[in-house]
Amino acid sequence: MILTSCCLEKNALPHEKYYDFYYSATYSYNKDTLKIQVKNPLNCPLRFSISSPQKSIAEIVTKFGTLTLKEKSDTILNYYVKANGKISLAFHTLYGDLNKAIRKEKMSLPFPNNKVYKVIQGYNGSYSHNTSNSRYAIDFALNINDTICSADDGYVVGVIKDYNRSGKTEEWFDYGNYITVYHSKSGLFTQYVHLIQNGSFVKVGDTVRKGQPIGLSGMTGYTTIPHLHFNVKRPDEKEGLISTDIEFEEGYKGAELTENTIVKK
Repeated sequence: MILTSCCLEKNALPHEKYYDFYYSATYSYNKDTLKIQVKNPLNCPLRFSISSPQKSIAEIVTKFGTLTLKEKSDTILNYYVKANGKISLAFHTLYGDLNKAIRKEKMSLPFPNNKVYKVIQGYNGSYSHNTSNSRYAIDFALNINDTICSADDGYVVGVIKDYNRSGKTEEWFDYGNYITVYHSKSGLFTQYVHLIQNGSFVKVGDTVRKGQPIGLSGMTGYTTIPHLHFNVKRPDEKEGLISTDIEFEEGYKGAELTENTIVKK
């Protein structure tokens, strides 16, 4: 069978990569002084680090280390450095403050009242819940265009909404639409994944309440069927955010929500 260019294009990964938030970081070098300006635009703590291909400023990279900025804050750092020509820096970010205590509380199921759904993959699921990123995630069998609700009060700190396709291989992992919400009281983050294209009702910076509709379920990214991938995460030093276990105020424990379990809100 000969594959046409049309078919190849349909099954190819998206050409453009989208990001869930944008931050501000600039730097300048003048008279042996490296000035770094960093701004956190989010309603959650944000960790910054830098890297550079230039060995001459390796000491500065080490000194900078990991900088944690509180919500909606900024800072300016100055370093004395002798460099030949221009300096090249890259900035990297991770959600959360490692020094903030996590206070777990029961959350609400992430869909409207009086809805009943089946669990299609629970904790440590062999298909895609077997890494630190998703070990305690739960997949609910929401259909395309079903309403997704926030599991707790919080702030929207990440939104990707522009993808419109899915794939069966892991290379599609970074090409799904999702919403990230920060819950300042607990220090946890919730993520709602596989939304339809333009299916987010919220934007970065919005305040949301428990039970508030925030988006529409879909089938984007790494998935073979429509569903809601719901994941609660806590900050981690190496991986940014890692999955953590949770209980629901409707009386369910996350560990009990195994494949084919029926849940009602």
